[in-house]
Amino acid sequence: MVRTRQWESATRAALVPAAAGAQVLVAVEGEAGTGKSRFAQWLLTRPQFARPFHLTVRFTASGVVLHESGHPDRTRLLRPDALADDLLGERVTSPDTRAPMILVVEDVHRADEPGAVALRTLLSHPPAGLRAVLTYRPEELATPGLVLGAPVDYPAELDLVHIRLGPLDEDEVGRMAVEALGEERCSPQFITRLHERTGGIAQTVADLLAQLRTVRPPRGGEATALRCARLTAKDVDEATVPVRLAELVLGRMATLDEQQRRVVWAAAVLDEPASEEELTSVAALSSDDGRTALTAALSKAVLHQSARGRYGFRAPLGAAAVYHLLSGPMRRELHARATEALEESSPGAWGRLARHYKAVGRTEQWLESVGKATREAAEAGDHQVTISLLEETLTHPEVPQPHRATLALILAESALVGLPSDQTVEVLRRMVDDPKLPAPVRGRIRRDFGRFLGMQAHRFADARAQLELAAEELDSQPALAARAMSILASSQWPGASLANHLTWMARAEGAAAESGDAVRQTAVVADRTRLLLSVGDPEGWRRLEQLPRESGDLGVLLQSARGLCNAAEEAVWLGEYARAGELLPEGLKLCAEIRAPIGERQVRNISVHLDMVTGRWSGLATRARAAAAEAADVFGDNSRLVLGLLALAQGEWGQVGTLLSDSCLCGDGGGVPLVAAASGGRIRLALARNDLTGAVREAAESWARLQAKGVWVWAADLAPWALEATVRNGQLDTAREMVEEFAAGMENSQAPAAETALIWCRGLLAQADEDHHSAAEHFRHARTRFQSLPRPYESALVAEAFGRCVLEGRGDTTGIAELEAAAHELDALGASWDLARVRAELRAHRRPPRRPPGRPSYGNQLSPREQEVAALAGSGLTNREIAATLHLSPRTVEQHVARALKKLGALSRRDLAPADPN
Repeated sequence: MVRTRQWESATRAALVPAAAGAQVLVAVEGEAGTGKSRFAQWLLTRPQFARPFHLTVRFTASGVVLHESGHPDRTRLLRPDALADDLLGERVTSPDTRAPMILVVEDVHRADEPGAVALRTLLSHPPAGLRAVLTYRPEELATPGLVLGAPVDYPAELDLVHIRLGPLDEDEVGRMAVEALGEERCSPQFITRLHERTGGIAQTVADLLAQLRTVRPPRGGEATALRCARLTAKDVDEATVPVRLAELVLGRMATLDEQQRRVVWAAAVLDEPASEEELTSVAALSSDDGRTALTAALSKAVLHQSARGRYGFRAPLGAAAVYHLLSGPMRRELHARATEALEESSPGAWGRLARHYKAVGRTEQWLESVGKATREAAEAGDHQVTISLLEETLTHPEVPQPHRATLALILAESALVGLPSDQTVEVLRRMVDDPKLPAPVRGRIRRDFGRFLGMQAHRFADARAQLELAAEELDSQPALAARAMSILASSQWPGASLANHLTWMARAEGAAAESGDAVRQTAVVADRTRLLLSVGDPEGWRRLEQLPRESGDLGVLLQSARGLCNAAEEAVWLGEYARAGELLPEGLKLCAEIRAPIGERQVRNISVHLDMVTGRWSGLATRARAAAAEAADVFGDNSRLVLGLLALAQGEWGQVGTLLSDSCLCGDGGGVPLVAAASGGRIRLALARNDLTGAVREAAESWARLQAKGVWVWAADLAPWALEATVRNGQLDTAREMVEEFAAGMENSQAPAAETALIWCRGLLAQADEDHHSAAEHFRHARTRFQSLPRPYESALVAEAFGRCVLEGRGDTTGIAELEAAAHELDALGASWDLARVRAELRAHRRPPRRPPGRPSYGNQLSPREQEVAALAGSGLTNREIAATLHLSPRTVEQHVARALKKLGALSRRDLAPADPN
């Protein structure tokens, strides 16, 4: 439940100290749909209200419904004049006279005078121990401010608690959406628009989410619980008005007279908070009549004052319910008056004007307003406004060709720094496929479209094809062609070799120099910097200093911010963690200054990745989930990788397969280093499950991708696991070739993470050759280097390998010490699966201490072994997987699980999971 913490805080002071005989009244105020009934039900679970008997009274249009808990047959519809007897008679006293009386009265705003009198009488002379809850809508009280229609003579001993339930904020709406639809379906744009259109009214949010559960399956598939389209702001805009909201608004509107309805019609057509003057003008009323009509609409709660001097619908979706009832001629008349009113009151409100010009068929003014609105928004950094307005405009068939080209260019540019929707792809594709557009114009749109396809949509093959065409179409414009070429030089993209990227980079530098354009030259410097860093060339750090941090040109600063963020990401892949820690805040600061939201999201995702590798795991899963959800499909891949690798280390294997099988972390669906790191995790999972065939296949495929790319610094998170799978499969010659290829690829590269991984690989190869002395030295060296980077998780894993190697060789106490150190470090991180495995290894080699004969008794407490088994079972491992981890038989694991369930009183294996440290 979204607001239980706030409810706890609001009621704690009054309810906790209440003695058994104390009398308490909780008055719950809230507009329609804000969750009053839910709050009342929650309150009945509190210790002060949790009694086996309570009386619930609900006022309805048909009468009074009375229900006695525990007696389904005692739910009855009463006449209002009979309520007094029921409230004050013997039936309201709990069967246990020593227990306090619990009374819940809902929708008190509907109470007529007899019902109100009955409640006033009861609350003036409450019985001992009364716990009463009254819920009401303040906007529908017969006498404003008086819940029961008249003052109540409350006795001094009655504790009064007033709770006001307001609308949800955007974070609360987001949590409701994720709970209802799943995190993968809720884009940030969707949550923002959901909050805007529902006004944060909880019931409206819930009703709209219920509608959206079945929205749009992905292309080529059918909607299922696990495979549904990601929702955007457009989905909210296209949803029908929920029935409850529509009937509430239209029912209240039915009580208004003609002039009052005209003001409401005006508010529906304007569809955003408007001034009294604007509403009066659009409604075609005089000033006095307009004020009177607006006052009536406010008193009947049809309209709402959203800010000082601005009025509209409490939930903006309510405007659509009214708008749909207007006839075509009436809509046109109202829109025409809206243009006149806004031209006078807000002449520069181009976005507001555009919609009304369009509705009355004034095409030239509409397109002129759209152009001005989008340019102003783009210059101000409000790219979401630009994208939404242009998507809607460019899908309209009446937009002439010259306007289409101009607006499509603005949309393509905004899509790269804003948060575009699926419709952006469809609109831009239609534009680049339009043969009527001049080649240079089509090339500019195609260039930005290609960038968007690769960077945000992860359609890399399509992106490369578009960019190569754009480079040809922009041949006569070197400044524009240079950007297309430098993007093609992006080594992280799959599908091309390093040599191909270097060729495009050289062409880009030549075109940028020819252009003399400062923005393009800065962009090319940023891309050359990233290309150099991606192969571990220290020249990249010197190039990075050439990026200007100060400039009067926003375009130059945007390219510098991009270069800083990309350099920080490459620093994480290289193992240059101190540099990454310096670059991230610098990049974030510059992105914030120039209002580049995608850059800010990229920084947060890289920061999560940096925390993962450097061992800052406390709260990391929560941070990673937030970063992934915030970034949506744009730069959220790092966070998804982190979540998958964390789940693996913590034994949450039910999640690992899903997380590390995300399309952006597999095959050619994501950046090459991300896919390589995710492959390392998938290999580990397969090996842990004794799926050697699957591990070897994954290792071979991922190794082949690195061979095709030719960037070996990205093998750091893959190579040790790919090599282990190959060795376990008995392919020692192949394993030697892999290590030699890795080493050759690392020549002249400065990449601490990959260099250390190569030492680890040499240790694994020596161990496979039964050269335990050399293997131990390699492991010792790798551990020291991992500690200094720092990479504490890998340091602990190498310590484990070091300890096992020593025990296999000379078998002295050094091996035990290394395993103990590994266990301590893994425990500190929270890597529960790895910890269980190392502890099992320690038990296998330690000499058990002497103890009295017989099995030790732990009573109702779990034994150490039962604790380990329970933790792994609770995280999702099967008995066979636990057995493999702890070197036990599946039967023994089954017995331990059964005993743990019994001792803890758990109903299922999931209940055995330890509390989430994140």
